[in-house]
Amino acid sequence: MATRNRQALRDLQTRLAGRLQQARTEGVSASWLAVESAGRSMLLPLAQSGEIFPLAAVQTVPYTQNWFLGVANLRGGLFGVVDFASFVTGQTPMRRSDSAREQARLVSLNPALEINCAILIDRLSGLRNAQDFVSRDDAAIDAPSYFAGAYTDRNGKLWQEINLQAMSNQADFLTIMAT
Repeated sequence: MATRNRQALRDLQTRLAGRLQQARTEGVSASWLAVESAGRSMLLPLAQSGEIFPLAAVQTVPYTQNWFLGVANLRGGLFGVVDFASFVTGQTPMRRSDSAREQARLVSLNPALEINCAILIDRLSGLRNAQDFVSRDDAAIDAPSYFAGAYTDRNGKLWQEINLQAMSNQADFLTIMAT
C-alpha cells in the first residue's frame, strides 16, 4: 500500500510539474498552486512560485527562529527552508509522521524574488484559476500584509492567497535569528 501511495504521489507531482511548466510556457489560465499546510488551504501565485521538490534533508542552523528549519541543497543550490505553517501561525513546527513527510513538499520561491528560500507545505492540491472559485473577499484587516484575497470554491472551502513577494520582503521573514 505504501508503494502504491508513493507512486500516486510521484504521479501527482509529475503532473503538477508538467502543468506548471505548461502554464509558464503556453499561458494556460492557471493562476495559483494550491497547497495545504497546518489544515489551511492556500493559494501560491504561479508567477511567484518556483520549483516543487520532495522533502529533502534539511541541515539545522543554530540560533534561528523555530519556523526556520535550516538549509537544504536543492538542485545544487543552497536554500533556506521555512516551515510555512509555523511561520504563518506563529506556532512551534509540528512533528510529521512518516506518511505526512511523504506528502510534504518544498516549494521554492521564484528566482525573480531574489531570495533562495523554499517553504515546507504539507501537501499539494493542484492548480487553480479564477474560474474555480465562486467568490473573493479581501484579506481581514488584522491579517498579515502578505495575505491577499480569500477565495471560496464551489464546495464552500476557503482558500487564502499568499503574496510570496510581499512575504519575502517582510522584516519578520528576513530576520531568521532567534531573539
